[in-house]
This record gives sequence, structure tokens and C-alpha cells, in this order.
Amino acid sequence: MEEKPTSFSIKNWSEDDRPREKLLQKGRTALSDAELIAILISSGSRAESAVSLSQRILASAENNLNQLGKLTIKDLMQFKGIGEAKAITIAAALELGRRRRAGEALNRKKITSSQSVFELMQPIIGELPHEEFWIVYLNNSNKVLQTSQLSKGGITGTLVDVRLAFKNALQLGAVAIILAHNHPSGTLKPSQPDIKLTQKLKIAGESLDIKVLDHLIITEKAYFSFADESMM
Repeated sequence: MEEKPTSFSIKNWSEDDRPREKLLQKGRTALSDAELIAILISSGSRAESAVSLSQRILASAENNLNQLGKLTIKDLMQFKGIGEAKAITIAAALELGRRRRAGEALNRKKITSSQSVFELMQPIIGELPHEEFWIVYLNNSNKVLQTSQLSKGGITGTLVDVRLAFKNALQLGAVAIILAHNHPSGTLKPSQPDIKLTQKLKIAGESLDIKVLDHLIITEKAYFSFADESMM
């Protein structure tokens, strides 16, 4: 009796072993690098599953994602089952990972002046048509732990949750924060609500031993610093 050929399709695997289902059920960290790549390429070849193919691709890069990121589209297409579309998908995913690392490295920059805060935050909020309020969380060396949007509002203003601001600070282990928001109108003059909010956050921070070092109003090309103007 002739034996039926073995199917290498992931659809025939146990549900616990399928990368997509595994991610949904157990989370992203439960998957191996090969399983994550298998999700990207979706399918392998008639003789090989997507996971097996992904394992071979990784092996060619010494199982190192940084090395894998150096492979060209042409290099990836040398593997049977990887056409141009799949090669581009892999390359795009790895480039996103690289950019994420670059962003994390940027956020570790040390804040030395109001100008350095402006350089950090202007690309994020300087040209927005609406107002956003952000907080820069710092460690004891004044290095950035995280930048976080606290609220988003209309051109006329935004609401800020003071409790959330310091909840995040405590979770991150921040010892200081810097406030920043944009004025879409282009004016650098702080409003009375801006001044009151600054004082409210400063007082709240003192009770938690978290310093509020500055508050910047940011526009497209310039900024106003409460600390520089002795308003802290």
C-alpha cells in the first residue's frame, strides 16, 4: 500500500505548536526567533514548514538577529520558499527592530539643559496641530528613562492626570521629571493654567521625593523654559 506523503503545512500541526496560535495564547515572549519569522513568511515550501525554513535562515546567520539584518533581499531569496515579497517582509521587520533599538538609545541621552529637552521633544510635538502634554522621566544621572504622552487635547488646551504622571514615575523608578507641552498657536507665553499645573505637579512631586526640574512650552522653532525664567 502506497504511503501518503507527509504534509509540512503548519495547519496540520497541533494548535499549541502553531506560531500564531501560540502567540495569542502564550504571548510574544513564548515564541522562538524562528517561530516569529515563520509568522512573517506565513508559509514554507511543499517540502518544508515555515518554522523549519526560518530555522535554516537563522542558522545561516549564526542564529543572530543582528547578522540576519545584514542579509540583502537577494541573500534571503536564495532560500527555497522565500520569494521577493517574503524577503522584503523579513527585511522590513528587522529594520523596524533596528529603529526601535535606535529610539531606545536616543531616550537614554542625558539631559543637561533646557536646550537638550527641546532637541528631544521638538521632533515629537513641535509641529502638531493640536496640544499634547508629555513627561520626560529621568534617573539620578539625569538620563532619560522614558518619554510618555500624558494627555492629548485640542488646540485650546489639554487635561492632565497628575496621579498618572507620578504613578508612571514610581513604576520607572524615576527621581525627577520634566514637563513638556506644545503650543500650536506658536506663542511661547505660558498661560495661567500652564503656571498652575506646573505648581500643582511640583507640589505633588515634593511629597513623593520626585523633583519637577522644568516645564517647557515647545513650538516649531523655539521653546520657553520655566526653569530658565526662574518660574520653578
